[in-house]
Amino acid sequence: MTDDDVTRFWALIESAWAACGPEQADLRRALVERDPAQDDDELRAVETWLEPFLTHLRELSAGLSSAELTALDRVLERTLHTIDRAEIHEHTDGSDDGFLYCRGFIVAAGQRFYEAVDADPALALLDAECEEMCYFFAHLHEKQFGTFPETGSGISRETGSNPAGW
Repeated sequence: MTDDDVTRFWALIESAWAACGPEQADLRRALVERDPAQDDDELRAVETWLEPFLTHLRELSAGLSSAELTALDRVLERTLHTIDRAEIHEHTDGSDDGFLYCRGFIVAAGQRFYEAVDADPALALLDAECEEMCYFFAHLHEKQFGTFPETGSGISRETGSNPAGW
């Protein structure tokens, strides 16, 4: 995984959000800037934007090569692995799969939110999930090339696989 891969990953995420229009930007900004002790019910509206976001991300990624999708999947698995931590789970709740889907939401919400939750787990939303994000690039690879990508990273995105986080 290179710095260019990481930059491209987050740029694709932001491009997909930008294609959804300006309204979602205010909601995503509020996720990062809010006081985590305050009620966040109105911010759950970000979840209503996930389907259009994923549609745009799929469109933006449609012409990518096997190597490009594999590189993006490698970044995705690393980002999910990094936030596989008990202190974040405390704020999101969920079973093993549920916590994976919550981490999918954290990544899908964009780099600013991801980095904010990584630094302050209290910013995570309880039970906000985006299951499709968790294997997004792997599923695109499988659809386009017939197989899941071989990332070669040796890490897992599954809950509890980050020994430093538990």
